[in-house]
Parts: sequence; C-alpha cells; structure tokens
Amino acid sequence: MTDTQMTFMEHLNELRTRVTRSAAAILVGAGVAFAFREPLFELLASPYNDVIGPGEKLVFLNPTGAFALFMKLALWGGLILASPVVIYQLWRFIAPALTDRERKYLIPASGVLALLFVGGVSAGYWSLDRGLSFLLDFGGDQIDPVIEAQNYMTFAMRFLLAFGAAFEFPVFLFGAAVINVVDSKKLREGRRWAVLIIVIAAAVITPSGDPITLLLLSGPLYVLYELTILAVRFILRK
Repeated sequence: MTDTQMTFMEHLNELRTRVTRSAAAILVGAGVAFAFREPLFELLASPYNDVIGPGEKLVFLNPTGAFALFMKLALWGGLILASPVVIYQLWRFIAPALTDRERKYLIPASGVLALLFVGGVSAGYWSLDRGLSFLLDFGGDQIDPVIEAQNYMTFAMRFLLAFGAAFEFPVFLFGAAVINVVDSKKLREGRRWAVLIIVIAAAVITPSGDPITLLLLSGPLYVLYELTILAVRFILRK
C-alpha cells in the first residue's frame, strides 16, 4: 500500500471518527430534548396560543401523532444542543488542511456564527406571532383554522431557522473579503443593492405583510451589513 493510499485511508478513518462522535452527541442531545419535550413544545406553541387565544389547541390526527411530534421535536432539539460538538468535530477534521491565516479567522468566525444564529432565532421567535396572525386571518370569517400539531411545529422551526440563517450572511461577506473577492469600498458602493436584496429576502422569509415584521428582520440585517463593512475595513484593512 502506497503512502497516498495510506493517507486516503487515514482521512476516511478520521472522517468516520468525527461523524460517529457527532452522531453520538446528537443522540444524547435528542435524549435530553425528549426529557424536556413538554416545556419545549409549550415554548414553541406559545406564539400560536397568543394568536388563537384561550380554548383553542393544536390537534393531532392519528393515534401516533403525539408520539411522532415529540420524536421530531427531540431530533430538532438534539441537533441544536449538539451543534457545538458537531462544529468542533468539523473543525478538527478540516483544521489540518488550513493555513495559519485561515485558522486565525475561522476560529472567531465560528463563535460569531453561533451568536448571530441565536440572535436571528430570537428575532424570529419574537415575530412568529405576527406571521401567524397574518396567515390565520387570511381566511377571513369564512374559514376556521384547525392546525395539526406536527404541521405547526414544522412551520415554526422553518420560520426560526430562516431567521437564524439570514443573520449569518455577515460572516460569509467577511470571508469573501478574506479571500479578496470584495473589500470595504465595494461593500460601501453596493449599499443600495444591499438594501434592495435585504428587503426582498426579508419579505420572502416573513409571511406577514405588515411593515413592523418586515422591519424587524430587514433593520437588523442592514445594521449587520454596515458592521461587516467596518469589520472588513478595520480588521482586514481592506
């Protein structure tokens, strides 16, 4: 067996180790989330309850509905709880292939990614009731909503994840500056396009048509864009 083949096998073994540890962390996280399934679901259902009011509940349509709901909730919770471990395992796998300069920026970038994601999810949770109110009122007085619990949870998680993902874009802009794709001058010159793209993206992500919900997402995104310009200018000196 040649050195190249040996190196390839070592990479495969390393990948298997990292994937196995990540999967184990997700399983442990899912177990913890399942143990706290009821308060977690109450937290997710709170915006719905605020919109619908007392006396109305989410429903399940078959005998296994509640069990399937909580298993799905446990899996989502496990992914979230295990995300630091998964990110660390990914870092350990790719770190040997990175240059010192790339490592210098990637480590703090991981922390910033996590903070921005939490901020985005928090903003999404705050605006979830407004989005629900718009969608549920869309049927008017002719249609009464009967929402299945699994469908609601899927909608809520996608809504929150969309907000979280939207808040990540400054890190990718900064990364583009690191590899000399953009600089602070180009970002400043692109402000008008940035505003347009941010507003369009916010309108797509938020189902509500009211300006407050739109501003809740587009406002912070534009602030993050301006902060990215400052970071590129003063940290990268570009």
